[in-house]
Amino acid sequence: MKIKVSRKEHFNAAHRLFNPAWNDEKNFKVFGKCSNPNYHGHNYELIVTLTGEPNPETGYVYDMKVLSDLIKEHVINQFDHKNLNLDTEFFKTLNPTAENIAVVIWKILREKIDQSLDVKITLYETERNFVEYPAS
Repeated sequence: MKIKVSRKEHFNAAHRLFNPAWNDEKNFKVFGKCSNPNYHGHNYELIVTLTGEPNPETGYVYDMKVLSDLIKEHVINQFDHKNLNLDTEFFKTLNPTAENIAVVIWKILREKIDQSLDVKITLYETERNFVEYPAS
């Protein structure tokens, strides 16, 4: 019997979508206002979902307090109130699209959570735009 459990967190961050191989005109054509050289920000909503079998001794799939602490320590503290392009090593050479941010968060948390559990990241960049990784 597999069960999904989820933890929702929030962070604010600025970024610029930009391909350094392109000129400003092409970047604006592809990324629009998101390529503003002065950056722009989002109020991100992050949902981390773990899927697995409950532990017979605790009844937990995963201790949600432990999950909350992991997310805060390894994601929120890294990204909250930061310029993702300038203030994080993750996006020095990786375009900080919502898709790439979700994959980075997944990689950060995947190595810290027991491999018997499936990890899924849902990242809302706006109320209407969100990504999920993995996509299944």
